[in-house]
Amino acid sequence: MIDTHTHLDSCEPPNAELVAAARAAGVTRIVTVGGDLESSRAALAAAEQFDDVYFATAIHPNYTRDFVDTDIDAIRELARHPRCVAIGETGLDYFHDDASHEDQKRAFIAHIELARELGKPVMIHTRDADDDTLAILDEHAVGVKVILHCFSMADRIDECLAHDGWWISFAGNVTYPRNAPLRDAALKVPAERLLVETDAPYLSPQAQRGRPNVTANVVITAAALAVERRVPYDRFEHDEQLAAAAVFGW
Repeated sequence: MIDTHTHLDSCEPPNAELVAAARAAGVTRIVTVGGDLESSRAALAAAEQFDDVYFATAIHPNYTRDFVDTDIDAIRELARHPRCVAIGETGLDYFHDDASHEDQKRAFIAHIELARELGKPVMIHTRDADDDTLAILDEHAVGVKVILHCFSMADRIDECLAHDGWWISFAGNVTYPRNAPLRDAALKVPAERLLVETDAPYLSPQAQRGRPNVTANVVITAAALAVERRVPYDRFEHDEQLAAAAVFGW
């Protein structure tokens, strides 16, 4: 199984313990994600230390206040590293008010263009901003691979799946009892476009709620999705590995 989105630097155990526990649980690859320059550098260091860890880099929308071109220049330098497999997470977050909507939009578009320039997928964060997120992707991300991280737009799943180059990634919240619409959405996603993630240390699956999430828990979410989709776990695992290889290009 592959954890396509985690934050190793934000988890309390040392990276070596997190990676060892994930390996023991059956996780074969991990993508750790930066949300600013400091966390992106930490993600790069983890990818250099562990053969099964890769990284993504971006400035998270919550950190885009007064965004300027030099910000994306610094991300570009990190993203050129051969262990970088995506530009992200980027997007829009209207739930928080840390950055203006206009600053977020400018940064979002700049990250999409960087993904196009470098030939890497763009990893999307969206919260309370579905309309603007999808509108910007429709206008600016044509021809760019898109990963909808921690998918939350259950009512827009058909619209998202209409884009052949978009992958849908589910986190532990898909296992929460109240999230039946999200599980219904997961049933619609073709196997070749379905990814699984932890977003650790956030969004622990139901069996681990109340505890900080860790990358090893991706197998819990994967097992729940396999049951929901009525396929054997090994088949689900095989398909997710192929889907991740297709989008990340490893």
